[in-house]
Amino acid sequence: MLEAQSAGRLPSLSAAVFRAGELVWSDAVGLGDVEQRIEVTADTQYAVASITKTFTAAALLQLRDEGKLDLEDPLSRHLPEAAHGTPTLRRMLSHASGLQREPPGEIWETLEFPDEEELLRGLEEAEQVVPPAAAWHYSNLAYALLGHVVARVSGVPFRDYIQERLAGPLGLERTTWGPTPPAALPYFVEPYSDAVRREPELELGGKGGESGLYSTVGDLARWGAFLCDPDESVLAGSSVSEMHDLQVMAEADWTLGWGLGIELWRRGERIFGGHTGGFPGFLSILLYSRRERIGAVLLANTSRWAKLSATGLDLAEAALEERPPELEPWAPEEPPPDEILPLLGRWWSEGDEVIFSWRRGTLEARLAAAPPEREPSVFEPEGEDRFRTVSGRERGELLRVVRDDAGGVVRLYWATYPFTRAPEILGAQAQNPGRGPP
Repeated sequence: MLEAQSAGRLPSLSAAVFRAGELVWSDAVGLGDVEQRIEVTADTQYAVASITKTFTAAALLQLRDEGKLDLEDPLSRHLPEAAHGTPTLRRMLSHASGLQREPPGEIWETLEFPDEEELLRGLEEAEQVVPPAAAWHYSNLAYALLGHVVARVSGVPFRDYIQERLAGPLGLERTTWGPTPPAALPYFVEPYSDAVRREPELELGGKGGESGLYSTVGDLARWGAFLCDPDESVLAGSSVSEMHDLQVMAEADWTLGWGLGIELWRRGERIFGGHTGGFPGFLSILLYSRRERIGAVLLANTSRWAKLSATGLDLAEAALEERPPELEPWAPEEPPPDEILPLLGRWWSEGDEVIFSWRRGTLEARLAAAPPEREPSVFEPEGEDRFRTVSGRERGELLRVVRDDAGGVVRLYWATYPFTRAPEILGAQAQNPGRGPP
């Protein structure tokens, strides 16, 4: 911790590690207020900048689940007066809309940010810098507009919505719009000396869907734990999983991708979700492994730290090594329903062996050759002898059960492919109709 703060020349650094919803470690070092020599603690607030986008994305998924919008809706459906209304909400969430990075004008020189009316009016001057869905292109402008979509659809001001529907229900008491003491001050560290200068504290005006929240390592650990293992009363687990589905690659070496409001880092065989944040005088990162439900938070009051992401990933990986998830003892479960029993076991299609099982009250399937850490396909019933794949391989596809006159299961069709109890070539049944089902 002290080594990272010293090597990075950070006025202050706060950090935390969480596991399965619990804060297992936190620390803070350095000065939140250099002029007054006030040291930071784990309860010190920092501007978390673009980590705000994860809240914006969760808000849109809430509204989608309530049937108030669809992620395939074009922006114009909810902001009809806005120019550039053709990008879909999904593309905007994943930075695949092609909209320019910031609102038109030199806002980061003047530090004068447009209000909502000015933001929408100024869209006529904005550029479509990349064709929609052609490539990843980070756009704060897109997220500022998404904040207005949340407000327009819900009928609640965006900042109030985030507090009432996300921060409040999850007990994020130190997550606020703007600083609430104790809060770190923003600094620029001189490159050729160890002096610092105060950065301005900004009010974003009509922006906000992309930035503006202040928080602490403890609150962000709680938010990260929610994104690993969500409270269904706040947002459905399937919707949080959807936020972590890869939408677009951001790096050519496949080490960084984007979901719906979520950054996705690949390190070796592990995928970490979360987000970084950068604001004048502040840097932040929240990241976690959803599988192990372990993550880390780093907050600093500086404008530049080249090793932010690398240090965050190192901390998360160290936590995984030193604090692995606690194993739960195996316990017997209730037996499968009678109609499920004939489906279980080994089936074959196209030379692939697939094992169907009943775990935790759910039908699932996995390739016999797949590594054990790979998630299985999970099914939900959809009528008699019909199941829908809701996650994993072939998500969305139908599984259909074929029975003989005596009610025995003789064949499965999954994503239209036939599955038999013994290996066969495709078309074997059609070529030998007299054989009957295997």
